[in-house]
Amino acid sequence: MSGAMNRRRFLGTTVAAATAVTSGVITSGSSGGSGSSGASSPSGAGAASPVAAEAATAGSGSGGRARRPLFLGTYTSQPGGGKGIGLATYDEETGGVTGVGTLGGVPDPSYLAVHPSGRTLYAVNEREQGGVTAIALSPDGDHRVLGTRGTGGAGPCHVSVHPSGHWLLSANYTSGSVAVHPVEESGALGERTDLVTHSAPPPGPGQQGPHAHQIVTAPDGRYVLAVDLGTDTVYTYRLDTKAGKLSRVSYATMRPGAGPRHLAFHPSGRFAYVANELDNTVVVCGYDPATGRLSPGEPQSTGTGPGVTSYPAMPVVTGDGAFAFLANRGDNSLTRYAVERDGARLRLLDTVPVGGDFPRHIALAPSGRLLFAANQRSGSVSVFRVDGRTGELALAGKPFAAPMAVCALPL
Repeated sequence: MSGAMNRRRFLGTTVAAATAVTSGVITSGSSGGSGSSGASSPSGAGAASPVAAEAATAGSGSGGRARRPLFLGTYTSQPGGGKGIGLATYDEETGGVTGVGTLGGVPDPSYLAVHPSGRTLYAVNEREQGGVTAIALSPDGDHRVLGTRGTGGAGPCHVSVHPSGHWLLSANYTSGSVAVHPVEESGALGERTDLVTHSAPPPGPGQQGPHAHQIVTAPDGRYVLAVDLGTDTVYTYRLDTKAGKLSRVSYATMRPGAGPRHLAFHPSGRFAYVANELDNTVVVCGYDPATGRLSPGEPQSTGTGPGVTSYPAMPVVTGDGAFAFLANRGDNSLTRYAVERDGARLRLLDTVPVGGDFPRHIALAPSGRLLFAANQRSGSVSVFRVDGRTGELALAGKPFAAPMAVCALPL
C-alpha cells in the first residue's frame, strides 16, 4: 500500500479503529436483511425517489409515518470496519435512524452517490486497484449489485453522477487522476471512456504527487470541476457528453500547502466554497458559468481556534443558499456560516460539537431539515435538526452506531 493511501486510510483510524458498535448496529447480510433498531431523533421532508417507497415497509416505531432510505459507506478491509454498504432508514419528523441490514459484496465503499433517477446507487471501491460499483435499488429493499468497473487508478475516494445521468465521474486519490464511465440504461457501468492524471502544477509542500479528492459537475451542467489536495488546485474540465472525454479549460490554485479537499456550490452557481484540509481554512471562490473559471478569494477561519489541527472535511450549502456548514474532523465540530451578498461572502456564526469523533462526511437530507454527519473514529452517525430561519443545528438524540462510518447518504 502506498504512502498516500496509508495516510488517507489511516488518518481517521488512529484513535479507535475498532470502536464497539452496540445499539443500532447494522447487521451483515447480502441485501437488506433485518437489523436492530438505531438511536432516535431530528426532522425533515420529501424528495422524489422510487426507493423512498422502501419507507412504507420499514417504519415500525414511527407512528405510521413513512421512513426514508439512508445508505452508509465504510471501510471493509480495516479493523472495526463494516461488511459492506450499511442500509438504514430515518424518520423525517424525529430524525431517528433504524438499521435494516448490510449490502455485502462491495469492498471498501467509502463514498456513495445516487443516480438522478433514484434507481441506482454508486460506490467507490477505495483500494489499490480502484473500482466503482453500481447497485440497482429496489423499493422493497432487495438491492442488487450490477457490477464493478476499474477506475484505472488507486484509492478512488469520490464519485458523482453527471446531471444527464449518462456519465459517472470518479476521483482517484492515491494516483491523482479522474475517470469517466458511461452509465447504461439499466444503471450499470460501461467500460471507462477517459482517465486524466493531474500533472501540473507541481505538488504542493510536503506532497509527493497529485491527490484527486473530489469531482463534481457545476450546477448548470456545463463544466466538471476536480479538487486536488496534492497540487493545491481545482481543475475545470469540459465533458464531451457524446464521447465521455474530459478536456481541461482552466485551473485555480489555492495558497501553497492549503490542501483543498472538497467544494460545494452556492445554488446560484456563481460561487463555490472550498474546504482546505491542511491549512484549516475555507475559501469563497467566484465562479463564471460561461467559462468555468474559478477565482479564489482570501482564506478564512473555520472557527476552530488557534492550535487546532482540524482537517476540514467538506462543506454543504442549504438549498435556499442562506447557510453553509463545514465538518471539522480534528475539532469534532460543525461550523455554521451565514451566506451573504448573494453567495459572495461567508460570515462565521459559530461551531457546535458533532457528537462523535472525526466527522468525515456531512450531508443534508433532501428536505434540508436534517443534517447527517458520519463520524469515522467513533463509528456513528449524528443527526441534527436544521432551523430553516437561523441555520442553527440541534443534535437530535443519541447518534446512530455504524461501523467506521465514513459516508452518510440520505435519500
